[in-house]
Parts: sequence; structure tokens; C-alpha cells
Amino acid sequence: MNYITVTELRTKSSKLIKSLLKGEDFSLIYRSKVVGRIKPIQNEEKLIVSDKIVPYLAKISPKKHKKPESRAKIYKQHLNEKYGKSVS
Repeated sequence: MNYITVTELRTKSSKLIKSLLKGEDFSLIYRSKVVGRIKPIQNEEKLIVSDKIVPYLAKISPKKHKKPESRAKIYKQHLNEKYGKSVS
């Protein structure tokens, strides 16, 4: 296990990042005491989707996002239909 001091965190951060990407972990030293451990994160596994679910997912997801102006227009039209034109 490698050791790194708090000062070296500031001065050798690029070296630390390269080492973390290689999978190495470090003990953090502050005032001659080990106060923590720095270790690389584990890669998250991607979600595997079966072919049976794909058509249903396509139906659920929106085709395109609407702009706020068009959403406001649609909402105003809905209010007019529901409550009449007296709503401002």
C-alpha cells in the first residue's frame, strides 16, 4: 500500500490520479498519523436489457422534449377546456 501526505495531495495530484486509474490505493497521512484511505471506485456494471422489454421501453420514453413555451400553451389550452375562458 502506498502512502501520501496532505501536502502531496496538493503538489502531486496528477500523479495520484494516474495511480488511482491504475487501481492503486493509498493511505492518507496527516501529522504523522494515518487518517484515511484513498482507493479507486469500482466500475459500475451496465444494465442488461433483454430483447423482450425493448419495445415496451420505447413506448414509455417520450419521443421528444417540449419547450417550456409549448408546455405553457398546452396547459393554458387544457385550463380553457376544463374551466372555460374566465380563467386568466
